[in-house]
Amino acid sequence: MAQRVVAIINQKGGVGKTTTSTNLTHALAKSGKKVTVIDLDPQGHLAVSFGVVDPRLSGIDEVLLGEKVIAENLVQVRENLQLIVAGNRLKDIEQLSEGGATRGDLLRKVLHENLEDQDFVFIDCPPSSGLLVANALFAADEILIPMAGDFLALQGLSHMMGTVKKFEATLKKKYKLFIVMSRFATTRNMSKNVLNKVLQYFPQQVLSTVIREAALLAECPSYGKTILDYRPGSRSARDFRSLSQDFLEERVM
Repeated sequence: MAQRVVAIINQKGGVGKTTTSTNLTHALAKSGKKVTVIDLDPQGHLAVSFGVVDPRLSGIDEVLLGEKVIAENLVQVRENLQLIVAGNRLKDIEQLSEGGATRGDLLRKVLHENLEDQDFVFIDCPPSSGLLVANALFAADEILIPMAGDFLALQGLSHMMGTVKKFEATLKKKYKLFIVMSRFATTRNMSKNVLNKVLQYFPQQVLSTVIREAALLAECPSYGKTILDYRPGSRSARDFRSLSQDFLEERVM
């Protein structure tokens, strides 16, 4: 199995989850790591962020439905970085009614049979709590939670941690869990207050680098580029390069 399988997850939308998935995986790939990233969100924004816009591509949908194997669906998007797109039928997975508990174990099984040569497999999860998220949590050993610097994000984090605890109890395993502060407005007291609250409740779990709010990060996907392609000398690119080293070395606040 892959060395590290990481679910990038937050059940609240708008926290910078896909931005984190896109730019962190590219930064890790540029540092020499072999990375595969799976778009498990039916919206398919991850593929667009990497400049992959062919609607005919089959994706993780067909792998989970047992129609294709992972090797057939890998798209090389950057050096050392490959993508498995969501696919048009991924939303149908949520509607699966047959198979009982095994419906939640589909992704873990297909990862176990493939991708042994990869240093990391990242799973970009949908902002929901359905069967797709269950598949990600069954498959992952680690969880990375992007967290925005606003009050509602705190409530979302509390809900997310409840879900994680349930899966830990059911699966009898303990996830390695890190939080990344994303969309962070350094000039707003609210952002600082939220960060302090998160540090209070989750000591030694918040990665050292905050990803600062920037218009550039919102612009990149429209060009099909990561921040490291689009503005490699920018503050945002520096943030993600630093975050990738935090992640590798488990540097926390």
